[in-house]
Amino acid sequence: MLYPELFKQLESVRWDMDKDIPWDRFDASALSDEQAQTIKMNAITEWAALPATEMFLRDNRDDSDFSAFMSIWFFEEQKHSLVLMEYLRRFRPDLVPSEQELHDIRFEFDPAPPLETLMLHFCGEIRLNHWYRRASEWHTEPVIKQIYSTLSQDEARHGGAYLRYMKRAIGKFGNEAKAAFAKVGVLMASARRTAQALHPTNLHVNKNLFPKDTIQSRLPNPEWLEHWLDKQINFDAVWETRVVERILHNMSLLMDQSFKTVQELNRFRKAITPAAVTPAPAAG
Repeated sequence: MLYPELFKQLESVRWDMDKDIPWDRFDASALSDEQAQTIKMNAITEWAALPATEMFLRDNRDDSDFSAFMSIWFFEEQKHSLVLMEYLRRFRPDLVPSEQELHDIRFEFDPAPPLETLMLHFCGEIRLNHWYRRASEWHTEPVIKQIYSTLSQDEARHGGAYLRYMKRAIGKFGNEAKAAFAKVGVLMASARRTAQALHPTNLHVNKNLFPKDTIQSRLPNPEWLEHWLDKQINFDAVWETRVVERILHNMSLLMDQSFKTVQELNRFRKAITPAAVTPAPAAG
């Protein structure tokens, strides 16, 4: 089981909201209304760990190890929402999300293949790590800069934990897992070809609620993410390339191959997918 070791590792580096966030360094003159509004949207988005955890537990009933790990992931992700709300409570109480605004993004996700979902969230952690690093650079107020830097490090650690479960899945399921991971990897590393940001909170997950079946579509400002990325933190091609490189690097480690481009990963996916779905020969 991976859960006991991951618990120890993540416990050893866990930050304390009171002791490790420099609240006394707040500089009101360095926080614009525009910046504060984005913090509210981000706080609500991070609350989406709640429906995501419900999905993970439902779809991984046969995997108690991974389900136990969700106790760590859920705690730390909800803490992200909480620290952003605490920042607003202290310094912009008029922007603290209401309970209803938080509850609005709690809805049921359609069942999905667990392996694909695992890879999707692994890529999501890589992307958030880079988004939050860029957000820390964009913000001018010292406390929120430190908060975003702290959150980015958490997301990197979560990605590392997901990677451990992906390695375990390849050991269990072989080419089936490799094909699933490569399929989603190609999608998530192709963000430059899409009109919207590729992240779990921006993907459609409940066909009966379409088009309001993404986390972002249920926010008070559904357009905030693209505006935040394109016009505010300026998550440009250079930063997007870093995300793609991290996905390809980790896929190379997972598959014991070398993928320099998305096209190479896609060729690998096509090569192994038939093996993943070919029925075993009849006995005798």
